[in-house]
Amino acid sequence: MPREALTSTGEVTVSQNVTATLPDGRPVTSWTLAAPRGVSAEVLGLGARLQALYAPDRDGVPANVVLGCDGVEDLLGEAVYLGATVGRYANRIAGGEFPLGGATHRVAAPPGGHALHGGTDGFASRLWDGVAVREGRRAGVRLRLHSPDGDQGFPGALTAEVTYLLDPAGELWIGYRATTDAPTVVNLTNHAYFNLAGEGDGTVLDHLLRVEAGGYLPVDPGLIPVGPVAPVDGTPFDLREARRIGNRFAEGNRQILRAGTGFDHNWVLDGHGFRQVAALSHPASGRRLDCLTTEPGIQVYTGNHFDGTLIGRSGRPYGAYAGVALETQHFPDSPNRPEYPSTVLRPGEEFRSMTVYRFSAE
Repeated sequence: MPREALTSTGEVTVSQNVTATLPDGRPVTSWTLAAPRGVSAEVLGLGARLQALYAPDRDGVPANVVLGCDGVEDLLGEAVYLGATVGRYANRIAGGEFPLGGATHRVAAPPGGHALHGGTDGFASRLWDGVAVREGRRAGVRLRLHSPDGDQGFPGALTAEVTYLLDPAGELWIGYRATTDAPTVVNLTNHAYFNLAGEGDGTVLDHLLRVEAGGYLPVDPGLIPVGPVAPVDGTPFDLREARRIGNRFAEGNRQILRAGTGFDHNWVLDGHGFRQVAALSHPASGRRLDCLTTEPGIQVYTGNHFDGTLIGRSGRPYGAYAGVALETQHFPDSPNRPEYPSTVLRPGEEFRSMTVYRFSAE
């Protein structure tokens, strides 16, 4: 069906289209946000998902720079996290349980394993309600989801919102809000995988990555943090100056091997408040992505376990290192680590978080 223009700031336009149908017959809506300088985004109601993000290279030629699949079967299966809003608790909770309010809460996890991204039926597989919005010169879509008390084992009824706003200058703003009627834990993030060469175009091993962090969290074989923050000095995790990703893996570091010969770790970001925390660039195309956030950590995952079974929107398979996720968030297993920044949300409080992806060409 044709796209319907919903709102415009004069420079950024928003349109919507029903693009798919779930097995139970519910329609899946897609919103397209378009800015005048060649940056545009597609957002799906299924998983409140960043389905595509187009950015120009140094010659002004745009390409989709996030991984994604079109089929609903994939988006509810192996591709469930690609570009999705993950929660109620992004990342891992050790053993699938945590203490809160004098009780131990057990959340969805595989037998003998750890909870990941909110459980087996987390927010990434839910259909969110969406409406076009405008804030100043930015325009986009606000999506909302109600998570009832006991959902995947989490206490409290939670109402979550994520708002995608595109700026005329080519900045994608992603804002999160949540409220609850009983004490719970919340950690929301976006799980887009970036490849600045273009979706399905080789690997990110030739990308340069900088992360503003003097420390990171080493992990055990289950990728649960094993202790206090460790300094990045003298390790492959020192990205305070831009480094070629592939070169970081060639050193045989035990932590790199533990994550499947790559990164799947949380960096403890320098500074507080809204600030720039990371930059990803692709020298061949000139595309550069700067990441700004309010969050204390960023989980960098280099797609180590992609094995070619997923076929992307380009029609090409996703092999190892097909994309890199820059997941701004609180730390993994924080509900079990009182020394980490708290992820507890109580009635009368509001969870708020903001992350911005800013594109440029060099």
